[in-house]
Amino acid sequence: MTETDEIDFEIDPEDLEGGPGTERELGEPCLLVDDLHITYRVLGAKRIGTAAADDAKGRRFLRRLLAQGRDQVGSVREIPAVRGVSFTARRGESIGIVGINGSGKSTLLRAVAGLIPPTKGAVYVAGEPSLLGVNAVLMGKLSGERNIMIGGLALGLTQAEVRAKFDDIVEFSGIGDAVYLPMRTYSSGMSARLRFAISSAATPDILMIDEALATGDATFRQKSKARIDTVREQAGTVFLVSHSLATIESICSRVLWVHEGRLVMDGPAEDVCAAYKGFVRAKRRKS
Repeated sequence: MTETDEIDFEIDPEDLEGGPGTERELGEPCLLVDDLHITYRVLGAKRIGTAAADDAKGRRFLRRLLAQGRDQVGSVREIPAVRGVSFTARRGESIGIVGINGSGKSTLLRAVAGLIPPTKGAVYVAGEPSLLGVNAVLMGKLSGERNIMIGGLALGLTQAEVRAKFDDIVEFSGIGDAVYLPMRTYSSGMSARLRFAISSAATPDILMIDEALATGDATFRQKSKARIDTVREQAGTVFLVSHSLATIESICSRVLWVHEGRLVMDGPAEDVCAAYKGFVRAKRRKS
């Protein structure tokens, strides 16, 4: 599979029913990303010796390194993931983020959530962000029921509030009695749906979704869109990272196109998605 094969250009009628939601007056700015840079430092090292037979040799080598006061095990490479991105988001906006694999979309989202410190620049947030990612780790040994409680408490809900929302979370996720089974027995789709249901139950100020809708069917996408509209109606802001342009266009009114860590385009969803489609198609023809 090439880096562009995963892009979904197909538009399902179920996805686009109602469009990206009724236009509403936006609130004040709730997020400012100012010249954000994220650089990963990767240490490359060669393995020295094998097993216990080389333990003494390894210890001698480390002693030499300490004596010399420098690291000769391997070089440090700097990989820029986000390069000088700036934008402002307002309350009530639904913003999609598109880009090919490795473009920096998920890194940008994690930085906005406060999970990655900026190498340069700053992120200013008014409110509490909630990041929902397909790769978010839930506790596989625990049941869905226990994970709902833990996730709800992490979002700032009380135990009583989580219990009051429990039936709605289970119904929304569609996992039924599997909620009482360990999470490790769930399919990826079941896990993704439960994560979305938990993360959106608290109606956060800023809801950030990273690929979590990719595993849902048309019915689930419609339910998710309705839940996102509810967040927006309550003056919340939604960010959505997805390879499915159908999903982006059906949910988002604004789109950020990120390529090689840089913000290429920021504008109405229809305009940005059209430009991005043209870019990907041209890239496919060259490959």
